[in-house]
Amino acid sequence: MNQLAEIAPAEGRLGVLLAGLGAVSTTFIAGVESVRRGLSVPHGSLTQMNTIRLGMRTENRTPLINDFVPLARLDDLVFGAWDPYPDDAMRSAETCGVLTSEDVRRVADFMKTIKPMSAVFDSDHVKKLDGKNVKKGGSKRDLAEQLRADIRRFREDNKCDRLVMIWAASTEVFLPAGDPAHATVEAFEAAMAADDPAIAPSMLYAWAAIREGVPFANGAPNLTCDIPALTDLAVQAGVPIAGKDFKTGQTLMKTILAPGLKARMLGVKGWFSTNILGNRDGEVLDDPGSFRTKEESKLGALEYILQPDLYPELYGDMYHKVRINYYPPRGDNKEGWDNIDLFGWMGYPMQIKIDFLCRDSILAAPIVLDLALFLDLASRAEMSGIQEWLSFYFKAPQTAEGLYPEHDLFIQHWKLKNTLRWLMGEEQITHLGVEYYD
Repeated sequence: MNQLAEIAPAEGRLGVLLAGLGAVSTTFIAGVESVRRGLSVPHGSLTQMNTIRLGMRTENRTPLINDFVPLARLDDLVFGAWDPYPDDAMRSAETCGVLTSEDVRRVADFMKTIKPMSAVFDSDHVKKLDGKNVKKGGSKRDLAEQLRADIRRFREDNKCDRLVMIWAASTEVFLPAGDPAHATVEAFEAAMAADDPAIAPSMLYAWAAIREGVPFANGAPNLTCDIPALTDLAVQAGVPIAGKDFKTGQTLMKTILAPGLKARMLGVKGWFSTNILGNRDGEVLDDPGSFRTKEESKLGALEYILQPDLYPELYGDMYHKVRINYYPPRGDNKEGWDNIDLFGWMGYPMQIKIDFLCRDSILAAPIVLDLALFLDLASRAEMSGIQEWLSFYFKAPQTAEGLYPEHDLFIQHWKLKNTLRWLMGEEQITHLGVEYYD
């Protein structure tokens, strides 16, 4: 089996540019530096800890993913960020309160060196924040060109051979898909010049990245690069993109549990989900416009996994409700509570209750690492446009137009590993198994 393309080696420095230097980004940076210093282990990261089976089970070939595909080394990563608040990464980490003061202190010298560039920020798109470290420009096109200049300057100043960009900033207010400004590259760029309100700040970051040849991933539920103009531009420019909305917390649990219920043909009458969290993300989501964006992302997974159109007797009348409540005392330690009313043989009712006391940024940080490394791999393998094989990491996976997204975590995981096998010329694993009994 031939691999897709000759994969360029992962030589030199890889710059990881982060839109947002808040809880997720500072936890990610501190964690990578902690691992580099031998102070911690990269728990939660597939690229660093997961193995991949090659060939038949009897061959006993299960290397680490990191040993199987040519990924950038952690020692080669350098970090840059934009944020509307001017605090360096150490001060921001202290403010966010995800990590203990001891863990921050152990990498404080490094964290202090990461100071955010001024951000493209618009309070019309994120209502609850009001930072002062913000770019000024004559138009959205001007602001986007300033981002491109930042990218080029960072690449040169840090002697980077390659770059990737991750949107790790707040959820923007809901924008409906299908706006004419999003239809084509030409319409999008004209809309930027005209300051069209349909062009959100996150879209400017995505456009700037793609125009500079930088792979881009969207970790929030915003449309961002999930519009025809930017998916087309990514293909034209040969740039891989992925999104959207990091799969952490409650949705992670749903995409683990729902496939199991469906596999056993157990019916679901209702699934009620509520969250309390007190970090900056929770404050932003306290605004109805931003919550609607997040709600769209969180509601979709069950519909696609359970397929009520195919199984109306089991899921056709399911009631699904999601709530997010801002509760400052909880900080980044989110609590996701689910009540599931299900039924089985002869219609007899049962219940499942889940109380997941999780740490959103702790779950998101290894996702940022894996996306950075895998997007860089995709770029070196000359893969462009939407990278559906990275759906494993997202609540609302981006797909080609007209193609429904796959939300089942286990199918997503299988898809990811089979893509890696395909890239390296190994046979894909089908799990058929009859070959052992012939």
